[in-house]
Amino acid sequence: METNGQIKAWARDLGFDDCRIAVAKEASHAHLFREWVEEGKHGEMAWLERTPERRCDPREVLAGCKAVICLALNYYPGRSPFPESHAGGYRIARYAWNDDYHDLIEKRLSAFDEQLKTLGGTQRYYVDTGPVLERDFASDAGLGWNGKSTVQIHRKLGAWFFLAELLTTLELVPDAPFGDHCGKCTACVTACPTQAITAPRRLDARRCISYLTIEHKGSIPEEFRVAMGDRIYGCDDCLDACPWNRFAEESREISFHARESVFGKKLRDFLDLSDEDFRALFAKSPIKRIKRPRFLRNVCVALGNTGGLEDLPALRKAAEDPEPLIAEHATWALGRVQQRLGQLIG
Repeated sequence: METNGQIKAWARDLGFDDCRIAVAKEASHAHLFREWVEEGKHGEMAWLERTPERRCDPREVLAGCKAVICLALNYYPGRSPFPESHAGGYRIARYAWNDDYHDLIEKRLSAFDEQLKTLGGTQRYYVDTGPVLERDFASDAGLGWNGKSTVQIHRKLGAWFFLAELLTTLELVPDAPFGDHCGKCTACVTACPTQAITAPRRLDARRCISYLTIEHKGSIPEEFRVAMGDRIYGCDDCLDACPWNRFAEESREISFHARESVFGKKLRDFLDLSDEDFRALFAKSPIKRIKRPRFLRNVCVALGNTGGLEDLPALRKAAEDPEPLIAEHATWALGRVQQRLGQLIG
């Protein structure tokens, strides 16, 4: 217990908002993960198919692994800049409002690893980048519970936090689970714009706006374009709907707060970005990794749903973009805006 206390003190000193410990074993819902992949509900995320035995059991990842140190870091940046004071009118998932969380958290995990080595431990650490069913171990450790949206929920942080973990060979005393506190609430299921939550704790990624705008590489299926609304990177609707978020407090991390250089732009302004402009605007941002074609694909869909007369010139230019993915979605958006304007005039 003394070792556990030291580890949790180190976690606090490194800026983590919670630290709990689980036993290393096969993940509690490994069988459901395997079924999910077999049913193809992971979409194009092919890495989830590889070495499922490693993803389902941390002992296959780190020889001699005895425990999983589960960490939470609050990223809630508050409600600003949208909808009250954001002139652009579009939505970006809150976790991507500024710098890429991987960079910030991995530096802290590296420092944590060095501290654990002084106790004789060997570690592997991840922040959603490695083969670990992290929500299972977080729930085992009492670091919240897995909500009906499949997002982890914390009694003090709500749903606005990142998970990270260190697999370790240290023999540690596990913490007790906190239990499931969703009750009869289905607010997240009801809130999903594309009905991607097909049942409590069952998600079809192929329908999810976060998946479609980030992981999906090709054309957005037309059946989901209208439901995307004004979302251009990710979707927070299931998180916003969760009543546990009434306890959420604004993150202490300035690097999670919104970038004015991004949110000062209107949707049509993004269509003028060259590849170089795109990389400069989204430097150190998670948005950068989807690259200009996919990002402008998303912008075009949002303009198709929300754009007006003043957006037509930018969309006409985008419809002639040499990148087919942009041109296709700009052409679709032009048709949608023109139809909407025609109905208004008529």
